[in-house]
Amino acid sequence: MPEYVYPLIGISLIFVCTTFGALFVFFIRKKEISPRLSKIFTGFAAGVMFSASFFSLIKPALESNVSYMPTWAIVVISVILGAAFLWGIDKLIPHFHSKEKQDEGLPAHRMSKTSKMFLAVTIHNVPEGLSVGIAFGVALSQTNNSALLIGALLLAIGIGIQNIPEGAVVSLPVKAETGSSGRAFLFGMLSGVVEPVAAVIGLFLAMQIQGIMPWALAFAAGCMIYVVAEEMIPEMTSEGHDHFGVWSFIFGFVVMLALDCIQF
Repeated sequence: MPEYVYPLIGISLIFVCTTFGALFVFFIRKKEISPRLSKIFTGFAAGVMFSASFFSLIKPALESNVSYMPTWAIVVISVILGAAFLWGIDKLIPHFHSKEKQDEGLPAHRMSKTSKMFLAVTIHNVPEGLSVGIAFGVALSQTNNSALLIGALLLAIGIGIQNIPEGAVVSLPVKAETGSSGRAFLFGMLSGVVEPVAAVIGLFLAMQIQGIMPWALAFAAGCMIYVVAEEMIPEMTSEGHDHFGVWSFIFGFVVMLALDCIQF
């Protein structure tokens, strides 16, 4: 299979999976997912993202050959920068967290609640797309890159798997707010558009500037870890002392771990 087909499949997949998940609004009569199911979906997505951060991003960053400073220092700095980048976006862009029923970001009284809910999810889709694009860009910039291309594709598959329930989780609150399944599906689908856009940006940056490879990988990991810690873990452990979210997190973690370790 030609090299360019791998990123084409992977980048398309993460968007298609989000769109597929958004289709659930036409089949689920309830206007929101039950707390238990929401925990399961969120826990699984968090496990996939957390596992991918380490095994698909931080691990290859640590294994890169860098002469000007210790590789571990690059990874530490880049993870912090990635987390700080997402934190800054959280503080600047107005958005609404439906679970906590709280606004975040700069005041924007003219924006509708639906638009703010849309932005909340769109913001946190950026690191997922960025990580997939960087992984493909690093693979394409290397010689003898078949293993790296397979690894990047498996990362995209892992992100895509967790995007299916995420698409539903995004769309159903919009349905509850607007009362329109069609509009909720559109918002869910559009929230996934940012992923291939971020992926293409990450891909070209990683291909054109090979020296930033460990920085870019660890930066994307920092973004993903921030999302998991700031939003997903609190949500999957809220409302009661059951362990549905925790076990889903572990299941998502080992699924992504297994995908990353598959040898072809």
